[in-house]
Amino acid sequence: MTFKMTAVLGALIWAGTGSVFAAAPQDPAVVKIGHVAPTSGQSAHLGRDNEDGARLAIEDLNAQGVVIGGRKVKLELVAEDDGADPKQATAAAQKLVDAKVAGVIGHLNSGTTLPASKIYNDAGIAQISPSATAPKYTLQGFKTAFRVVANDVHLGGTLGRYAIEQLKGKVVAVIDDRTAYGQGVADEFEKGVKAAGGTLVARESTTDKATDFSAILTSIKAKKPDILFFGGMDSVGGPMLRQMKQLGLQAKFVGGDGICTADLPKLSGSALSSIQVVCAEAGGVEGDQKKTLEAFRARFKTRFNHEVKLYAPYVYDAVQVMVAAMVKAGSSDPVKYLPTLAATQDYPGVTGRIGFDAKGDIRHGALTIYTYKSGQRESLGVVR
Repeated sequence: MTFKMTAVLGALIWAGTGSVFAAAPQDPAVVKIGHVAPTSGQSAHLGRDNEDGARLAIEDLNAQGVVIGGRKVKLELVAEDDGADPKQATAAAQKLVDAKVAGVIGHLNSGTTLPASKIYNDAGIAQISPSATAPKYTLQGFKTAFRVVANDVHLGGTLGRYAIEQLKGKVVAVIDDRTAYGQGVADEFEKGVKAAGGTLVARESTTDKATDFSAILTSIKAKKPDILFFGGMDSVGGPMLRQMKQLGLQAKFVGGDGICTADLPKLSGSALSSIQVVCAEAGGVEGDQKKTLEAFRARFKTRFNHEVKLYAPYVYDAVQVMVAAMVKAGSSDPVKYLPTLAATQDYPGVTGRIGFDAKGDIRHGALTIYTYKSGQRESLGVVR
């Protein structure tokens, strides 16, 4: 069965009606879906990847012909750039509210998702983040906040235990980039290390725009760690790896989904050939689901002429889940479809089955552990 047919049939089954994508005689009504990510700045490569995931979902749904409340609709993507900056993020959020979007997919970073989430909540607009992992996001009590990836408690804690139990690390150093994401995932990694019996010998901080890490790395090298964890994004992790190689710091380099990207080999240069990198992506598929995800990746590359960098499949699923809730509720009005979205339990996405708990977190979140070989990511397996 082709990917397209699988996705369509899955949505039909989930929605419980054969008329979800039926034709309607009226001219289509426009339903605006907002998307926010950093399409400028150091994380622009990830932000553009996210936006492409949203664009592909909108194109697919429009091609299939979505009917909401008995009327055919045309979905329209309204994209904003938050520059990975909290202040810019709130301005972008307000623009989407003013544009009267029916829902928002985003933001990419926890540091931008958190301040924006209050604006969406105050306006009563549904928000699904495809990548923000800070636990606080869904602990604010907002009925409008959802995410389709596991949070830092799961991601960081699991990586911490993995570093000790599977990578056989004993002496661990941690660096974070002072962002909500970087500090959060580093804190949970540290807890996981200690719970598994590891020893933490250093906890340092840099920034998400830093380029020189020589002082921090020299200090850490003297403590002879066998594991160095970095809480941050690939745009900082890549240069950090280069300087680790220059200094002869041979510790295994471990990180969360922020570094676990297709661009890390380019950003780190030859350092990957001498330093083992192990990272985790929030999400994971097994068995036959792998074929569905690989088919999506192939279609994505054909459409945009570049590989999926990281979060695009989760953005795609977030759009699909949101629109499926509108279809099932018979309305694109957030007041009417939000309860249906919150009740989602088993939506067939390209990243796996999607359901939300009472807080808006994804149920049964999985992680995929990766390493890099010959400049390519290679899966070490899915953990839950």
